[in-house]
Amino acid sequence: MDISTRDHKRVSVIRVTGRVDASTYTQLDGKLQEYIDSGRRHLVLEMDATEFLSSAGARVLIEAQKALRAKGGRLVIAQPSTQVREVIALAGLDAVLPIYDDTMTAVGTE
Repeated sequence: MDISTRDHKRVSVIRVTGRVDASTYTQLDGKLQEYIDSGRRHLVLEMDATEFLSSAGARVLIEAQKALRAKGGRLVIAQPSTQVREVIALAGLDAVLPIYDDTMTAVGTE
């Protein structure tokens, strides 16, 4: 898994490439926590190149959403791959994780 970031004025875009699974989810958790701890309240997770999202990875997203909401912010998903979209929908997480078809729209909502 590879993680890259782009910071905008009010939002940070975190691009996740590869697999978020049992061996990599802690890397994603660490990056999200780093941004939350630094005071960022609005995060966009760009997931068009995310090949796989495990239940452990989904749990990381929920925990990040809870932490951000407690600070008046939120986590949104942009450009999810078909696999990521399916996992989010099957787990019923689309009710708590807003999904946008493109990154600029997601950035504009924050």
